[in-house]
Amino acid sequence: MTTQEAMQTEEEYDVAIVGYGPTGATLAHLLGDCGLKVAVLERESAAYHLPRAVHFDAEVMQVLQWIGAAEKIEPLTAFHPGMRFVDPDGKLLLDWPRPQGIGPQGWRANYRFHQPDLERILREDLARRPGVSIRTRCDVFLVEDRGDHVHLRYEDMSCGRVRGIRAKYVVGCDGARSLIRRFIDTGMEDYGFHERWLVVDVILNQEKPELGDHSIQYCDPKRPATYVRGPFLRRRWEITVLEGEDAHALTQPEAVWNLLSPWLRPDEARLERTAVYVFHSLVADDWRRGRLILAGDACHQTPPFMGQGMCAGVRDVANLYWKLALLCQGKVTGAAAEALLDSYESERKPNAREYIQTAVRLGGLINTCGTEAALRAALPVGDGSARMTSIAPPIGPGLGSGPLAGRLFGQPCLADGRLMDRAFAHRFVVVAHADLAAGLTLPDGVALVTTDTAPDAAAHLERLGARATVLRPDRHTLGGADTRAELEALLARILPAPIPTPEPEMI
Repeated sequence: MTTQEAMQTEEEYDVAIVGYGPTGATLAHLLGDCGLKVAVLERESAAYHLPRAVHFDAEVMQVLQWIGAAEKIEPLTAFHPGMRFVDPDGKLLLDWPRPQGIGPQGWRANYRFHQPDLERILREDLARRPGVSIRTRCDVFLVEDRGDHVHLRYEDMSCGRVRGIRAKYVVGCDGARSLIRRFIDTGMEDYGFHERWLVVDVILNQEKPELGDHSIQYCDPKRPATYVRGPFLRRRWEITVLEGEDAHALTQPEAVWNLLSPWLRPDEARLERTAVYVFHSLVADDWRRGRLILAGDACHQTPPFMGQGMCAGVRDVANLYWKLALLCQGKVTGAAAEALLDSYESERKPNAREYIQTAVRLGGLINTCGTEAALRAALPVGDGSARMTSIAPPIGPGLGSGPLAGRLFGQPCLADGRLMDRAFAHRFVVVAHADLAAGLTLPDGVALVTTDTAPDAAAHLERLGARATVLRPDRHTLGGADTRAELEALLARILPAPIPTPEPEMI
């Protein structure tokens, strides 16, 4: 077969995703919802069966709601009241309680989970999604941006054959050692945190209430440690590895149980996983080059002290998916397409960076003896008291206009009891006081929610500080409006809807 014949027989896709972890799987779901043809290429044959990420928040749960996974994972999660920092004597240094009950996104503020549970749900559902092709045991080794498409070559390790595909765009969700990042050829901005920690996951034989539901940061300069409650009988400890300690020796059962002895005896649980990791604090200089794009750990790596590693990857793809859908559907072209893609990095990078820098500061607190001066210096927000408030940073400048652009909006509950995104997922939505929206002409595919059709919409708008807003498909605002003229100006900034309106969801 000639090279020309081989090119003609290559399968063509809108988007190829390299990497099939939670970030890649979530992106595949979102793009599939938009009617795109998607290929997912993964080197491993199956999902990793042991715990990794253990926390996600309401923003992530709202994204999981869009793809039908929220209700499936919620019963498998654990209650999370917040985080406490204590000194070597057990004295409370810093209390970070998390809001309880249902919050603005329509979900609880935080969830503790078992990553293999989430990956199983994502993969089982994705296997039934038309238009999405999952290929495991595929080792990608060549990625060429040819201007109007990307050519990928990979080895199908199930049979040893080399195959190729074409895609309009490639997204590297392939982790910290990303191949796609290497083809983009970008450096990494380093925030200076590189420490070895021993991660120990156990399964209790029975409940041990004295361990508690709070996450605990043990600020002991001799050996800092973290305790995390997981769902059901799962518990995790993360313990600093000291200079000169042998990582292999430290993961042996006798050494592990010795380190866990302040909290747990060998007869109370079984070890599920022990591993030494180096926690990094890095952000890629470039998140895109041409048709190659990065998401998740491929473009940012964070210490675990805020539980935001996987969350950041899901935020990435929530920001990216609808922009790719508009481009692949040909609804945005030319310079406007480039600007739309550029907004992905300009919006997401400052948000990811702020989370990482906050995690580094908290890591510094854990490594101190907890003096008043160290506590005040390490607080990411607030007034220096021992009670920490919200830490969610805004996205960076991008598509919106005005001081209220780029804010994460809540999810109003419609008059029929449904959350807004049950009816209007993946669409632009105007949320407004009824009098301001009366007689308003909307662009095709744009939904309208008013204070008449959603009883709690007024509370969401009050929290934003405006009488109306336009929400993007990722539920960040294009801006705020208090007059009809301001609202009409926002409407003029709306892009085409990223997918055809789904008839079964219309109200």
